[in-house]
Amino acid sequence: MSRGKDGTVLLIDVGPSMHKALPEIEKLCSMLVEKKLIYSKSDEVGVVLFGTEGTENELTREVGGYDHTTVLQNIKVVDEHLIQAVEQLPRGTHNGDFLDAVIVGIDMLIKKYGETNKGKKRLCLFTNAHFPTKAPQDGTKEDQVITIARHMNTQGMRLESIVIRGGLTGEAKKSIMDENDHLLDIFSKRTCAKLVHVETPTSLLGALKTRKVSPVTIFRGDLELSPKMKIKVWVYKKTSEDKFPTLKKYSDKAAPTDKFATHEVKVDFEYKSAEDLSKVVPPEQRIKGYRYGPQVIPISSAEWDAVKFKPEKSVKLLGFSDAQNIMRHYYMKDVNVFIPEPGNTRAILAVSALARAMKDKNKVAIVRCVWRQGQASVIVGALTPNVSDNDNIPDSFYFNVLPFSEDVREFQFPSFNNFPAAWQPSEQQQEAADDFVRMFDLAPSGKQEVLPPDLTPNPVLERFFRHLELKSRDPDAAVPPIDETLRKISEPDKELIAENKSVIDAFRSRFELKENPKLKKSSRRLLKEKPSVSDEREDPMDISDQTNSNEHTSGIKVTKIGDSAPVQDFEAMMSRRDSPEWVGKAIKDMKNKIHDLVEDSHEGDNYPKALECLVALRKGCILEQEPNQFNDFLRSLCKFCQEKYLSSFCEFLATKKLTLIPKTEAIDSEVTDAEARSFLVKSEPKLE
Repeated sequence: MSRGKDGTVLLIDVGPSMHKALPEIEKLCSMLVEKKLIYSKSDEVGVVLFGTEGTENELTREVGGYDHTTVLQNIKVVDEHLIQAVEQLPRGTHNGDFLDAVIVGIDMLIKKYGETNKGKKRLCLFTNAHFPTKAPQDGTKEDQVITIARHMNTQGMRLESIVIRGGLTGEAKKSIMDENDHLLDIFSKRTCAKLVHVETPTSLLGALKTRKVSPVTIFRGDLELSPKMKIKVWVYKKTSEDKFPTLKKYSDKAAPTDKFATHEVKVDFEYKSAEDLSKVVPPEQRIKGYRYGPQVIPISSAEWDAVKFKPEKSVKLLGFSDAQNIMRHYYMKDVNVFIPEPGNTRAILAVSALARAMKDKNKVAIVRCVWRQGQASVIVGALTPNVSDNDNIPDSFYFNVLPFSEDVREFQFPSFNNFPAAWQPSEQQQEAADDFVRMFDLAPSGKQEVLPPDLTPNPVLERFFRHLELKSRDPDAAVPPIDETLRKISEPDKELIAENKSVIDAFRSRFELKENPKLKKSSRRLLKEKPSVSDEREDPMDISDQTNSNEHTSGIKVTKIGDSAPVQDFEAMMSRRDSPEWVGKAIKDMKNKIHDLVEDSHEGDNYPKALECLVALRKGCILEQEPNQFNDFLRSLCKFCQEKYLSSFCEFLATKKLTLIPKTEAIDSEVTDAEARSFLVKSEPKLE
């Protein structure tokens, strides 16, 4: 067994009481093999069925017993034939004994691998545990399970037990199920084993981790509470987004008979001079530049390396804070877990004492983290205590990265409390809304939670892998319809909606909806408010008292910006979605209109109207994510005014506090807040 290779034996109950659940088990097992073909193609898998009509295994031939247990597939490297085998499992006719299956699986792993590669041998058990196991010849069932668990520890084997209950398997005697659950729980306490109970197809689909992700520490070192007090800790990732496998470029230019062809595509980039396209610029003549105002500042790689912040590898405590101060929306990235150094009793006791004290005081720890030497960034995050309920698992901390001020996006919205009483929900409306929310409760009391994160697979990834497997068989295979189990993850439960139709109808009847013709266009892009600039309002960009325009709602399509109502014409053109060219045309026409208004102005008579157009253009460029178009235009407009002796218009804009669009208002902007505020001040002419 080579380094890194895993050996897995699937133990599947195919007895009559499991027939309803077998289609979902087939999907899960085929997905396991499909992912191994992508990520771990040298892994090996075997399949054992119990509850079969016949008996076929080596232990029966050698020592007898183990009836109705069949080895469907000996342990071998995963391939397409194994996928087909687990997709068409035979239906059994007898009640299976899961302990017999576990022993047969252990025997297969020992004969295949011996005592090598401990920790890489795995048993995956699927059963409803509805029927009693056979009593051993000597001792009790508990003694038998303890003996098996001890043997598994010696061989370095792991067991994952997925017990299927609820509507997937029907009812059974509670005393028998409790006894079997107790036996499986002994495995969890005595060996490296996991026990999961599932009741729905979606939970079953996510119960088995079909992709192996080896735990790798991102930090091993001291949690420094003070210069004289340190705790040895290891840090692992607790949650991390699982992404699509990397799709590589593939070439079919190699001869079909070439068995050693890699079909790889190599990409080379060449940099050429803009003045002479035939001249290639070598690396030593290239340098990166960073925009700073109107100029580009060149910075060499040596300078960039020198200016980088290079802190020492460390995790240091900055202090404690009330847990309520760390809002949920502050969490930025993947979650890590801090555990005490394995085998270090002092570290285990110190982490446990600190975690329990923090939990009692409802505190979190704020820490500064540099995971590795030479890391160019410093992370500040919150440690939340995780006090273990299991005697075999030490206490730990969960770590979440917190934002710096530059990472926070502040979007101010008016409070609902400021709305008039007529806009507030009535008691009947509030009650209908409460019932509607309760109807969709995913964790109702007395029932198993629906769609728990640790048992809910990503439907997008699952569908991709299934289609990939189909394409491996038939390159012309069409994309299949979405599986019903995956549909239950990505769409509302149709049965739940049908059962609560009265609640939905009551919610709908409490809120009268009327058609608003002005909202037929895209609400995100429709500019409904008409800027109204007057001498009484100090800030022309304050739209709190703007009123909705009633013009241009008759359905007439505006194709150009006129003289009578340029703002409304601009808004109507920006709202058009029959062609992507209208947004660009509207911005260009509005720029021309503003130029004309300023240039044709007599003693500033057109300035207020030009300002209204500028405010509308600014708002439109923000909504359409074109901040640079507005900023470049405003700069060129002020330069034009100074050259044409129209500097009074720049002074007028300065008094109205119209600024460039900064990065805080539009992420694509290249202007800072300070630059935006100071632009018109710098643009004013200096008095001689």
